[in-house]
Amino acid sequence: AEAAAEQLQLYRRDPEGWRGCRSTGEVAVSWRPSSEFAGNLYKGEGILPASPQKVWECIKPVAGGLRTKWDQNVKDFEVIETISDTVSVCRTTTPSACMRIISPREFVDVVVMKQYEDGTMQSAATNVEHPLCPPQPNLVRGFNYPCGCFCIPVPG
Repeated sequence: AEAAAEQLQLYRRDPEGWRGCRSTGEVAVSWRPSSEFAGNLYKGEGILPASPQKVWECIKPVAGGLRTKWDQNVKDFEVIETISDTVSVCRTTTPSACMRIISPREFVDVVVMKQYEDGTMQSAATNVEHPLCPPQPNLVRGFNYPCGCFCIPVPG
């Protein structure tokens, strides 16, 4: 989990190579080739008219959290094992997509939540296997490379 958090910090600090691919008035999505796997990294950025704490409540990876209520790509989120007050092993399930062409998925990740001195909050995760969470027969087991979210306070 700590390695995933550090990797996300490296992505955040390195502005090189990001290319815009989609943008609305609220969100901009960029991508760049990954140096870890044969594919691309993606990041979405936006400024929300809310306090960082309210935004964090919507995105933080906790059981019973708000993400399953607003994110149509997250069907369920459960904590498999709590390692500490900031680290846990979690299982996320996603619904089928594209008129059921894409099968429902499950992801098992070790997740860390951090808060930095400047008020930035971060969740970072990466794939892990866990004996209490064997693959389910009706779901495709997905694999996450280091991924996560930052909630960064902005002036005003």
